[in-house]
Amino acid sequence: MRHELTEKIVRIKIERDLSWAGLAELAPGLSKEYVTAALLGQMPLPKPAAEAIGGELGLSAFEIKLLQQPPYRGSLPTAVPTDPLIYRFYELVSVYGTTFKALIHEEFGDGIMSAIDFRMDLKREPNPAGDRVAITMSGKFLPYKQY
Repeated sequence: MRHELTEKIVRIKIERDLSWAGLAELAPGLSKEYVTAALLGQMPLPKPAAEAIGGELGLSAFEIKLLQQPPYRGSLPTAVPTDPLIYRFYELVSVYGTTFKALIHEEFGDGIMSAIDFRMDLKREPNPAGDRVAITMSGKFLPYKQY
């Protein structure tokens, strides 16, 4: 069900020449990154945001309620992504994952960065040699407990 709704949302977005950032403006207090993730089926939307965006998209009452439900997360169709842009993130973790781990453990101790208590910001950085993609990810540090 949720996958079909995601496809419908993407279709309407394309047909109406909408943008993710524009849809996020209908959800005050939520970032464009969170709203995009929600509309792509990876996060639930609060009721006011689901109603505002669902109304703009012409979604049914059931579809608006579906946007509010905790989703089954993880949307990649294969273990190793084949889309070139998404693959670069896989490659980034393959190359720098051990560096991230070593530096986080050195700075914080034994634990992980939360993907639940998390925020992200994506911006364009103009550069004469070619614009750059700047992604800031911030997750709460969760130490492993000894018992």
